[in-house]
Amino acid sequence: MAEPLEEQYFQWLYRKVASVRLTNPARTYWSLLRQLHSKEFVWSVHNDDNRLMDGLALRDIFLQASGEENERNWYGLGCSMLEMLIALSVRLEFDALEEKKSDEWFWLLMENIELNEYTDLYFKNHFTVQLVNETLDRVIYRTYEPDGRGGLFPLRDPHGDQRRVEVWYQMSSYLLERF
Repeated sequence: MAEPLEEQYFQWLYRKVASVRLTNPARTYWSLLRQLHSKEFVWSVHNDDNRLMDGLALRDIFLQASGEENERNWYGLGCSMLEMLIALSVRLEFDALEEKKSDEWFWLLMENIELNEYTDLYFKNHFTVQLVNETLDRVIYRTYEPDGRGGLFPLRDPHGDQRRVEVWYQMSSYLLERF
């Protein structure tokens, strides 16, 4: 019996940023990415709905690739943080002057919000789940520092409070500072 489409989709997303061949819990991220996928991305700054739409567009790509184009049961569901971050990583790969692949950008974003070390080995207690959830809330509800520290795009020399700047312009400023 085939796995449910939602599980197939999650595994497809996982493969975008991590290796499914690894089995050592110190090197896998199934629990972290599941938590990212269970957390809805909510936008509050004008034009951040574009990041939401980019994330939802991954569903179309998956359905076309899997030959399930008529299957749209979960189209009405919100965009997950995992979807938004993967889509944003694809944008970073395209827009950055660095030769990084989207999976490398994804893990740089995880490093920026200090979630890159949360392998499956660390997901053995409720405290870790709570800490990851608090971190995601900080990013979603923009309770990070005005210079972007604690968010996806920390800046050395911000021009304005990054909590009020759409993600696209935060990303652009971040990329400009890197070069």
